[in-house]
Amino acid sequence: MKKLMLSLFVAFGFSACSLNNGDDANMNCGVNSLVNFTGFPFLCNYTIKTPPPIPSVAVVTSQEEMDKLFTKTAGSCPVPSDPNIDFTKQYLVGIFSGTKNTSGYAVKITSIVENNCEIIVNYYEKGPAAGETVTQTPTNPSDFVLIPKTSKGFLFNKTTENPDNIVIGSFYSECVSSNCQKFYQINDYNILEFLNVESGQYEFGQYKYTPTIKRGDYSLLLKDVPSEILALKGQTKTYGAPDSADQGGIYFELRQGASVTKIYIDNTDTADQSAAIIAFKKVIQNKITSLK
Repeated sequence: MKKLMLSLFVAFGFSACSLNNGDDANMNCGVNSLVNFTGFPFLCNYTIKTPPPIPSVAVVTSQEEMDKLFTKTAGSCPVPSDPNIDFTKQYLVGIFSGTKNTSGYAVKITSIVENNCEIIVNYYEKGPAAGETVTQTPTNPSDFVLIPKTSKGFLFNKTTENPDNIVIGSFYSECVSSNCQKFYQINDYNILEFLNVESGQYEFGQYKYTPTIKRGDYSLLLKDVPSEILALKGQTKTYGAPDSADQGGIYFELRQGASVTKIYIDNTDTADQSAAIIAFKKVIQNKITSLK
């Protein structure tokens, strides 16, 4: 198991990491249990003063450290998010891939566990997908989450994951209840519930999220996607007139490599919805209900 070892007990800002290909020997740390964390849309609210050029991590434990390492912005995302962190209760954990020569790279924290010895942060990295258009501009991929305050040290464990995913959601633009807009990302390694999604604002990197650690749901749901939707590869299509009379609608997004297909389906069965689309709409509605 390849691990990035945090060099300090609690890192002050960026800590350079070294690769360690062996597990720690002769240590009985007990069993691992899940650590609840919240995805933090960092780049909507902050910029990094000095992006680390090499793979690095940060465990930020105070506002003083936050101010030293990052600059707060006015908010670069359409949907405002709360940029404040209560460091008496939470720490900010960040992971950085280092400088890349082009766009198309990403790093993602997938799960966090702890035992009697340490906090283990599992993550994966991806490069440009086949056929993806990239810009010849250096990038610095990063990912940030909030975790409960802890006195334990950290270990960062690199895994291999399928980056493809599905986003499903239900929306009613005229409804103000918290149950009207429910959106989830289905991965093969976890399920993310996006928080406080606003109507029509479906770029999900701008929202906080909470994860459920569950493997294999993406592959299972992909089997139910009708062939007519798979054939739309990379396009956007609307069935019926969702939400035109406040009847709401269903959202479906499929990301496979460089391709992003987006589908909007009227909650009312309309003439342009085939039997396969109507059946799939029911599958999505049932899945959303099971996740609420």
